[in-house]
Amino acid sequence: INAEYMGEPSEGGASEVLEADAVLVSVGRRPYTESLGLENIGVKLNERKHIIVDHLKTNVPGIWAIGDVVDKGPMLAHKAEDEGIAAAEMIAGKAGHVDYDTIPNVVYTHPEVAWVGKTEQELKAAGIKYRSSKFPFQANSRAVTNQDADGFVKVLVDAETDRLLGMHIINQNAGEAIAEGVLAMEYKASSEDIGRTCHAHPTLSEAIKEACMGAYSKPIHF
Repeated sequence: INAEYMGEPSEGGASEVLEADAVLVSVGRRPYTESLGLENIGVKLNERKHIIVDHLKTNVPGIWAIGDVVDKGPMLAHKAEDEGIAAAEMIAGKAGHVDYDTIPNVVYTHPEVAWVGKTEQELKAAGIKYRSSKFPFQANSRAVTNQDADGFVKVLVDAETDRLLGMHIINQNAGEAIAEGVLAMEYKASSEDIGRTCHAHPTLSEAIKEACMGAYSKPIHF
């Protein structure tokens, strides 16, 4: 054992000691808005020094902002890319579009961790009734053949409409696979929409299909 960590639960309670081979430390991020002279032209910032925007427009006419410096969405490169496209379109008088509820998040470890949409905790806090379904990669033939079957696909759907509210994946290919969940949420798809869509066999994507099948009925391989 190369590392030992002692911490307390955020809700309080007894401290806990965790032992590990290595520790990954993240210090977080902050927007780089200092020394830009924003105060000289009156651009408003929030308490965390993010630029306050409304459809990517600041409070100063003619000044737009995107990416890590704004107060909307996660601080991720692909979110900034979509905002840049949307801002350019709106500046040109067209309709720009960024849906902050469908921005994928990926942790590039092994296995990878990826998610889009809501968590169970968020749905419970909002009082939204939902169904949950989980399908393990140990029951996916491609993952077993690859000898890399750690992880699962978990989907959260509206209890009444079956609309997909969140997708969470742990797997070697999670960062790629989460795109299916993003597309489904962007077009307000249901778990049955995905579950009744043909997925090639054998592929890792079948785990997404079967997790969705479990949300409205039951999977066929678990």
